[in-house]
Amino acid sequence: MITLIKNGEVYTPDCIGKQSILILNGKIAMIGHVDQEAVEKMGVDTEVIDAEGSIVVPGFIDPHVHLIGGGGEGGFATRTPEIQLSDMIQSGITTVVGLLGTDGTTRHMTSLLAKARGLEEEGISTYIYTGNYDVPTPTITSSVKDDVILIDKVIGTGEIAISDSRSGQPSLHELAKLAGESRVGGLLSGKAGVTHFHTGPGKEYLSLLHELLEKYEIPPSHLYATHVTRSQELLDDAIALAGKGAYVDMTADVKTGEWITYYKENRGDMSRLTLSSDGNGSLPKFDEGGNLIGFGVASTKTLYEQVVAAVKEQGLPLEEVLSLVTRNTAKVLRLRDKGRIEGKADADVLVLNKETLEIEHVLAKGQNMLKDQEIAVKGTFE
Repeated sequence: MITLIKNGEVYTPDCIGKQSILILNGKIAMIGHVDQEAVEKMGVDTEVIDAEGSIVVPGFIDPHVHLIGGGGEGGFATRTPEIQLSDMIQSGITTVVGLLGTDGTTRHMTSLLAKARGLEEEGISTYIYTGNYDVPTPTITSSVKDDVILIDKVIGTGEIAISDSRSGQPSLHELAKLAGESRVGGLLSGKAGVTHFHTGPGKEYLSLLHELLEKYEIPPSHLYATHVTRSQELLDDAIALAGKGAYVDMTADVKTGEWITYYKENRGDMSRLTLSSDGNGSLPKFDEGGNLIGFGVASTKTLYEQVVAAVKEQGLPLEEVLSLVTRNTAKVLRLRDKGRIEGKADADVLVLNKETLEIEHVLAKGQNMLKDQEIAVKGTFE
């Protein structure tokens, strides 16, 4: 099957103007002038997408999704459900990283791995972190390092909780050992080997990570902190951490565009910033005494909505915002064939209306998953 996308304004995520894109065997085979007549004469089934009046961008990478659900802080009835394929496709997400959260007892790493494999079979690209909030943290092989080395889907460790009453209250040395194991696992397997940190609302902010970098031989690029927009003070600390070479991640919410603007205006390193959805994770609310007073469920759709809002409402450059959900994320996670439109990269592509940025088409590994704003490929039980 060959797919030709023609007449679209292409963002790699950098704008390179109007180009045609030829997709073959799930990969981008050519960008530039493509002779449609010559392609059709090859005698191979060819789908042509006319992207006139549209822009063509890389598929989004969401580095933080609770694929098998999360939550449970309000009891068993508050456990959130598993995610469905269409939830991500409609959000423009073609690559996802799954994880466990607070619950590492009734949610299992093997279940997470199975869910990731299932979603891959349904059409998108999937990876997972080993572990959860706790230290010591749950694994598949009984070793963080071995999980990263031996299990193809495991690209790092997470989400390890800090500055949160729900964390395992790890010592600095325990965090250093965990991050060290993850890094060595990555070195020996050619993977990212990052440690992905859940940052809670505590007043310690990211102090443990700053101290870790000061006292241990952990490369800063292997630390990846999320939920950094809980407060201005936390974001200031995240800006400082990114300045040392670590990566930081904003969880999409109604103020994401404002947070990106603040980060940028305060000289945050934009190449070290990513966005995620926290999809299907719970959103518990606690009072000052630590009592649960309410909860909600995060949606992957928020990520797409906030990308649009950052451009439309905050006036941020489209190329810059796209980088936060494509190129930057691929870099921190070392996903070499993801996050960009260029020759030999995976054909993960979105076609967006140029004026509204509405999603018109979603291609994952060359397969048209959403066509003319309608789901073309559904999950097995949807």
